[in-house]
Amino acid sequence: MNFDFLLDQLQHHWPTHPWAQLALGIAMLALVATFLQWVVARIVLRIAHRLLMLAGYTAWDQAFIRRRTYNRVWYAVPFATVALGLDAVPHMGRWAVPIERIAHGGAWICIFFAAGSALSAWQDVYASSKEAQTRSIKGYIQIGKLALALVCGVLVLSILIDRSPLWMLSGIGALSAVLLLVFKDTLLSLVASTQLTSNDMLRIGDWIEIPQASADGFVKDIALHTVKVQNWDNTVTTVPTYKLFSESYRNYRHMFESGGRRIKRTLRIDAQCVRFLSEEETARLKRFCLLHDYLEQKQTEVEQANRNLGELANEPANRRRLTNIGTFRAYGLAYLQRHSEISQDMAIMVRMMGPESQGIPIEVYCFTATTAWTQYERIQGDVFDHLLSILPEMGLRLYQAPSGSDFSGVAGRPRGEMPTL
Repeated sequence: MNFDFLLDQLQHHWPTHPWAQLALGIAMLALVATFLQWVVARIVLRIAHRLLMLAGYTAWDQAFIRRRTYNRVWYAVPFATVALGLDAVPHMGRWAVPIERIAHGGAWICIFFAAGSALSAWQDVYASSKEAQTRSIKGYIQIGKLALALVCGVLVLSILIDRSPLWMLSGIGALSAVLLLVFKDTLLSLVASTQLTSNDMLRIGDWIEIPQASADGFVKDIALHTVKVQNWDNTVTTVPTYKLFSESYRNYRHMFESGGRRIKRTLRIDAQCVRFLSEEETARLKRFCLLHDYLEQKQTEVEQANRNLGELANEPANRRRLTNIGTFRAYGLAYLQRHSEISQDMAIMVRMMGPESQGIPIEVYCFTATTAWTQYERIQGDVFDHLLSILPEMGLRLYQAPSGSDFSGVAGRPRGEMPTL
């Protein structure tokens, strides 16, 4: 039995009625499309699955399965079979051309959807890598999907209306002004996302602060259009990507990389308690190990300066003397320089600011040796607990605005009686 004999038998049994021939042709085309789809699904894609497994790309294979990349490839097979084999179906008439165009366009749509799924699979594989913890490619993936959607739309529309894709692109060029207006945010986000990622201005996990958007927390996601920030109260703020490129924001990443976190806080000293130290107080403060060397050096300098004054030193106003607030600043600096949890490689200062109506600000400026939030707050609390407690030893006190109880005490005294100081 040869092929010519089979062909003769097929022609002999082929129905003569046009509708029967049409139905049989459609049935045979559907049978061929189903068979080819089975071949692609069971053989070609299975081979691709096995090759990925043998090559050690299990994560890619699982991502393709999860994103249905394989399914969308074999969805295109029936459409392509119909588009290529429809001419063999007799008596299709005027329906042949629109059906062929629709099938042709459907095949391309499935292929482009498969390409988009492959991009999503790439993102899933990248998300499990170490690089994804600091740098996101989600914006680039979305740009790729947007480009695929644009190309797919132009190609499928040109197939359906039987026009060249170049003709479609020329029409898009004429509508460029309208497209720029409609896709303004997308284009701005595209440029911003590219700049933020390529210049390493923003990473996933960065602590950023955007006051104008009420965002203060860690970056959880960087996409083409939006950046998600998880605030400290566990709320999520969504910020347009182009806002981070066109407006200022604070990024604390370099603070974490430096290994030290800044302490910058002031103590407001009551101006009425600032005075010179007496010799007895100086002798008593020498017993403090943090002040002994400082006071010895200062006393030598003061005595030498007073001797140079000669007879003018008999007037107390002319003599150089130590102050309690200056001694406190020296004590605070020595305390920070010997603190094991304060970074000694960074700036350390205890400085006096300009006097104000709320007292004399003494600013403590230093960096902790750790950036962990809880440890930072503990160290900062310990430092100021000690400095506040040592103030009375030097005859100093904090400025504090009068409270209601202070006024009520004054109001309860008989008229003419003055409060005791």
